[in-house]
Amino acid sequence: MDHPWLHAPAADVAETARGLLGWELSAGGVRIRLTEVEAYAGTGADPASHAHRGPTPRTRVMFGPAGYAYTYFVFGMHWCLNVVCGRDGEAAAVLLRAGEVVDGVDLARKRRGEVADRELARGPARLVVALGIDATANGTSMLDGTGPLLLTPPSRPVAPSAVSAGPRVGVAAAHDVPWRFWITGDPTVSPYRRHVPRRRS
Repeated sequence: MDHPWLHAPAADVAETARGLLGWELSAGGVRIRLTEVEAYAGTGADPASHAHRGPTPRTRVMFGPAGYAYTYFVFGMHWCLNVVCGRDGEAAAVLLRAGEVVDGVDLARKRRGEVADRELARGPARLVVALGIDATANGTSMLDGTGPLLLTPPSRPVAPSAVSAGPRVGVAAAHDVPWRFWITGDPTVSPYRRHVPRRRS
């Protein structure tokens, strides 16, 4: 299936991210409606991006093609999931930060524990756990059904007036860039925490 954002340049990653709100992501018997995302460009103008300094073995998948999964391990304990966007050879990705579990609630709760429905995928690490995926999803298509993840468009797109934007979470560089987008007022959106540098003792 073809979508306009698959052909958008990396420089348009913020608009791509905004447009992915409301899309649904399925894996491991669970389906999640995306309510919060975060954009990262790899064009050399975004120091918060993993691809800012060019391709490495870890970030090569960010350079295309679009529609593939980019996973990474953070804080030595959590996996996070991105969808690659931007034209082939132009690195960009959208971090999938939070969502509402719309199918497979019991499976998601089995993976996440006895938490409220709103907490099942409220945050990027929780979203990955709820879906039951790990590093093996890295570099797989999220659109054609050949990988463990399937990303599908909403039956009714989220209205631009229902979207809020603000600074990104937990990044040391360019943290004030308003490239985090969420559905206004949705209870599954994660709380904002500004990055605070650690002081050396």
